[in-house]
Amino acid sequence: MARQIVQSIAVSVWALVDRQHGVIARRQLLELGMSESAIDHRIATARLHRVFRGVYAVGRPQLSQAGRWMAAVLVCGPGALLSHLSAGALWGIVKPGASVHVSVPLSARHSAHGLRVRRRRLREADITRHLGIPVTGIVLTLVDLATTLSRDALEAAISEADKLDLIDPEALRLRLEDYRGRPGVAVLRRTLDRHSFRPTDSWLERRFLPLVRRAGLPVPDTRRHKNGTRVDFYWPELGLVVETDGLRYHRTAAQQAKDALRMQRHAAAGLFPVRFTYEQIRSEPAHVEATLRAVAVRLRAAG
Repeated sequence: MARQIVQSIAVSVWALVDRQHGVIARRQLLELGMSESAIDHRIATARLHRVFRGVYAVGRPQLSQAGRWMAAVLVCGPGALLSHLSAGALWGIVKPGASVHVSVPLSARHSAHGLRVRRRRLREADITRHLGIPVTGIVLTLVDLATTLSRDALEAAISEADKLDLIDPEALRLRLEDYRGRPGVAVLRRTLDRHSFRPTDSWLERRFLPLVRRAGLPVPDTRRHKNGTRVDFYWPELGLVVETDGLRYHRTAAQQAKDALRMQRHAAAGLFPVRFTYEQIRSEPAHVEATLRAVAVRLRAAG
């Protein structure tokens, strides 16, 4: 009977460890029926490896990034969840930072060395799980990121959230009404301005949009498919398509042929295709603006 109980506890422990990316808290082991002495024995025999006080990696000390995030949430106690840059990284919209950011209820007293812990009031709607890890929802995550990221990095995060189908810019604009008054909301609302913001896939594309505005063109559509291919920028009212080359200094002959075919398809469909290189957008913005302006004048006259 005792053996069956031990086996049952072991099954429950491993199931939880698997869901928690290789980590478990001492309080969870006790709740599952493991005794204090059994836990201490496993620590002494290197079957449990301390990550934080009362939180252990099981089997081996090495953890994945998800395991480190889960351990940080566990050490901060019930109600803790990833937030800010760490939440953004978990959602896949920013890169992980050096520190782990955790938000805890106002009443919480848990913390750990090396973690950035914020005590705050969170609503039920702000709390969710992603990959099994408690985390702020995507809207609050973006609101929090707006307090720390540069304009370009914030635009990139919004674009990535849209690309991953987490939330699109229009839905995000509407949801911000629920967060009025919170730090970051005003910055996020300005960034999402309908007259200037479009989702993009790269720094180069975000660098290109201000040149468009200065050339006097309306904000183009992005991430549109035309003539069997996805285009960088499209002005349906002008019939204009613009492609940007990016950092492809060593493009192969096959890549060049593919690019040429794309432009030929646009031209055959009656569109006016223009291509700008990375260096032109970065180092010759006046040339890019002048070209866009001249092309727009010509297309409007022809229309």
